Amino acid sequence: MALPQRIGTTAGNSRTAQRILGVDPGLTRCGFAVVEMNPNRTGHSVHVEVKGTRSDEDLAHRILAIQRAAENLLDSYAPDVLAIERVFASNNAPTAIATAQASGVVIAAAAARGIPVAWHTPSEVKAAVTDDGNASKDAVARMVQRILKLPGLPKPVDATDAYAVAICHAWRSGVGARFSMTANTSTHQGASTALQRAAAAQKGALTPAQRAWQAAEKRALGR
Repeated sequence: MALPQRIGTTAGNSRTAQRILGVDPGLTRCGFAVVEMNPNRTGHSVHVEVKGTRSDEDLAHRILAIQRAAENLLDSYAPDVLAIERVFASNNAPTAIATAQASGVVIAAAAARGIPVAWHTPSEVKAAVTDDGNASKDAVARMVQRILKLPGLPKPVDATDAYAVAICHAWRSGVGARFSMTANTSTHQGASTALQRAAAAQKGALTPAQRAWQAAEKRALGR
């Protein structure tokens, strides 16, 4: 099966895009979004889907369905990194456990393929996308639509959240980002992201797009 076209560093093209698989984990609904994000903070959607399982299904089969969905996307789209929403404390124990179970098999699927994994909290994701860690779901959806230039608001909310996690990781990692997420990116079998490889190859040199972004960011921050 032919893989989707990748955007990367080629002769005559100094811009390196990072392909990210964002995941909003869950057993009833698990959101997956594949995006291409550029160092200058532009990007576009490659693929999005929500894998659902029924609560009356056997638990083992539900977990397996999420695992196979993740494996299929990892093999089909070969992301540079998997970004997943971090499981956090919840008053609803069954929901928290189901989220952890879904997260585990998705993370394991990435690790088995040598794909780095990054974890981001819900408030971190909201803050990265909207500048407000307490932003509403609607505000996040509107910003995701604007950032990725989607024809309409992403639906359902699981798809929105998967997109947002991917955007958060792109904006908080790599050369020229305001925040470095290197410490929160776990590599497996020596794997590294496209932006990490580009940074190492360039030995600190910035591309024209990255220099332009840094200059614009400094002007915006008044420094």
